[in-house]
Amino acid sequence: MPVRVLNQYYPIRNVLFVIGEGLVIYASVLLADWLLLGTKPFIIDRWLCLKIFLITFVCQTCLYYNDLYDLNTAYSFPEQGVRLLQALGIATIFLAGIYFVFPKTVIGRGIFFAVTLAFLVLFIVFWRFCCTLILNRGLFKRKVMVLGSGDLAKDILNEITSRKNCGYVIVGVALESDGNADFTDEDILLFYKEHHEGLCEIAKDLDVRKVIVALRNRRAGFPTKELLECRVSGIDVIEGDSFYEMLTGKLSVEHMNPEWLIFSEGFRQSLLNRFLKRAIDILLSFVMLITFLPVIAVTAILIRIDSKGPVLFSQERVGEKRKKYNIHKFRSMITDAEKETGPKWAGENDPRITRVGHFIRQWRIDEIPQLWNVLKGEMSFVGPRPEREFFVKGLEYIIPYYGARFTAKPGVTGWAQVSYGYGASVKDATEKLSYDLFYMKNMSIAMDIVIVLRTIKTVISGIGR
Repeated sequence: MPVRVLNQYYPIRNVLFVIGEGLVIYASVLLADWLLLGTKPFIIDRWLCLKIFLITFVCQTCLYYNDLYDLNTAYSFPEQGVRLLQALGIATIFLAGIYFVFPKTVIGRGIFFAVTLAFLVLFIVFWRFCCTLILNRGLFKRKVMVLGSGDLAKDILNEITSRKNCGYVIVGVALESDGNADFTDEDILLFYKEHHEGLCEIAKDLDVRKVIVALRNRRAGFPTKELLECRVSGIDVIEGDSFYEMLTGKLSVEHMNPEWLIFSEGFRQSLLNRFLKRAIDILLSFVMLITFLPVIAVTAILIRIDSKGPVLFSQERVGEKRKKYNIHKFRSMITDAEKETGPKWAGENDPRITRVGHFIRQWRIDEIPQLWNVLKGEMSFVGPRPEREFFVKGLEYIIPYYGARFTAKPGVTGWAQVSYGYGASVKDATEKLSYDLFYMKNMSIAMDIVIVLRTIKTVISGIGR
C-alpha cells in the first residue's frame, strides 16, 4: 500500500528505503562512537542520540538534494558513488558550520570524523547495493489489473511502465471490446470477456492485489457483480482517476471523469488555513524583501550596465477570481521584446534574453520583485503560476477545466513548477494544469512547505531553468 505523507503518496518500499538508510547512517555514527570514544553500548544517552540524529538529518537532506532518493532515476554505480561522495562532502561542510556556531553539538574530533565518514560511505554503499538488487528483481511490487482499454487505461499503463520504482506492476488488462487490444507489452495478459464475466477468478489466478477501474463508458454495462466479488475477496478496487492521481501527483485533465471530480474529496480550504497562509505570506515576503536588499541593489546595477531599459519589468496577469494585476520581475529580456512578434511564450534559449537575464533567470533572481505582489495580497508564495489574458483566452478554449486555476491565488512557485519544469506550448500548459489541479485539490500548509523545499532543490539542480 502507498503511504500518504503531506498529501503525497509514496510506495511503502520507497519509504522503507529512506527510513532504512537513515537507520544505517545513525548506526554508522553510533558504531564509530563505540569504537573510538569508548561509549558503553546499549546505554541510552539522550544528548548523544540528538547529536547523531543531527548528523543523520543533515546527511539525508544532502542525499535528497543530490537526487539520491529519486528511485525512478537509474544511476550507474560509478555515478551513484560520485553523487554520494558529493552529498556527504556537502553534509560535512554544513556540519562544520553548525559545530562552529554550536560547539556543544560536536561528537569527538579529528580522526573520529574521518572514521565516521569512512563508515558512512561503506555502509551506505552496501545498503544501496542490496536495495538495488531487491528493486531490480521486482520484489515487493504489487500486482495490479486494469479494467478498461481507453486513454486513461493507457496513461496508467505508460506511467507504471515508465516509473521503474513506483511499486506496481500490471499483470493483466481486461479489454472493453474484442478488437481494442493495442497494448504491446508481452508480459501483460490481455483478455476480453463479455460483460467482464469471470473477472475475479482471473484476478485471483494472477495474484492481483488491486483492480483499477478505467472504463471509458460505464453506462454500457458496469461490472458491479464482478467488482463486488473482487472486493469481498480481499482485492482492492480503485477508481482509475484516483489511482492516476495517487501515482503521478497530478490529475488527468484530458481523460478525467467529471463525475469523479464532483464527488472526490478535496478543493476545500478552511478559514484557519486561509488565515495561516496569508499570515505566512506577509511575514516571509517582508523578511525576504529586507534580506534580499543587497541582491536587489546589485541586480539592478548589473541590469542597467548590461542593456538599455528599465530595471523592473511589469506585465498584466490574471489572478484569483480573474482579477487583473501587474506582476513585477527584474527585466531579463531586451526592451520591447514583443514589439515585432506580439505576445509570445519565452523559449528556453530565447535570443531576446540578455546576458544578465540568463543568469538571473537561472537562479530565479528575476522573481524576487514578486515578493511585493505577495505582500500586497495579489499573489501567494505557493499557487498556480499566473498567466497573461491573451494566453488565458486561448487556453480556456482548448484545455478542459483551465478556468479552475482562478479559484486559487497565483504563486511565485507552484506544484507544476517543481514537478514539470519549463514549458512553452499548449501541451506544456495542459500538463501543468494537471499538476495545478492536484495542488488545488490537496491544498494545505504542509503541502506548501513541501513545494518550497522542492523549489530550493529545483534552483540548486537547475531543473526547469
